Amino acid sequence: MGRLVKAEFRKITTTKLWWALLIPTVLIAFGWALGAGYLGNAFVDLLDGPEARELETVLGVDSGEWIVSYFAIARSINLATLFPLVFGALAISAEFSTKTITTTFLTAPNRVSALLAKTVVYVAWGAIYGLAIILSVAAGILISTDSDRLPTAAGWLGLAVVGVLASILMTLFGVGAGALVRSVPGVITLLILYFLVVENGAQLVLGIHAPDVIGFLPNGSVNGLTGSMAAELFLTTAESVPPWLEDGVRAVAGATGALAWWLSGLVFLGWSALVFGGGWISTQTRDIT
Repeated sequence: MGRLVKAEFRKITTTKLWWALLIPTVLIAFGWALGAGYLGNAFVDLLDGPEARELETVLGVDSGEWIVSYFAIARSINLATLFPLVFGALAISAEFSTKTITTTFLTAPNRVSALLAKTVVYVAWGAIYGLAIILSVAAGILISTDSDRLPTAAGWLGLAVVGVLASILMTLFGVGAGALVRSVPGVITLLILYFLVVENGAQLVLGIHAPDVIGFLPNGSVNGLTGSMAAELFLTTAESVPPWLEDGVRAVAGATGALAWWLSGLVFLGWSALVFGGGWISTQTRDIT
């Protein structure tokens, strides 16, 4: 198994795919966090004015307690994890397109061993992408956000853990989709359209008529993993937020209709297991020559 894992790592590191996608991942994560951090800072500065303070007193809120950088971090992670999704889909579908997976299966003791090695490697790459995303987002937030508006140490740690977990699960989701579709342009088009267009459009409708459904969808659940964590951290810090404003907080965090962060993680784990398992079964049983 160790030799198979090393061979799979070598197969990826000898191609341009891993760094060709890692570079835009870092740039997008950093740039989005930088912009969102500045925007959050400007928003809190606006609320610090005398007229806004009077309104806050009437509404019973205190924006001085608001750590809005939690929202910027969650949103940046959610966007950047599209890249490990694409990485997983491209890596496995390209193996089918170029027939290199045939060599892998011929040199491995059996297909199960080869697929287990691939699973270990893609989990590791998902974690690598996740760490790169977290570090890039942290850099953007540290540059753009005032020191008294930064997350607590526990907040940083919590978002880092769920961010890496989201990246791993998105990678496995992409691998499963790539194994099922087996066409590079086909799987990328399908995933991008679904995650950026189809489900986001559906969420606009569901947000009005059935918001609770959103948390059980793939994109809604993976966004809820980080978004619900950010909303929970924000509400814990900002004790003066009234109940009627909590739904707005969750929406800003990117967790509209989402379940608690750990439940969201379990839901998306289920989606990832379903798609990855489907790809595993397809690869295990179908002719790949």
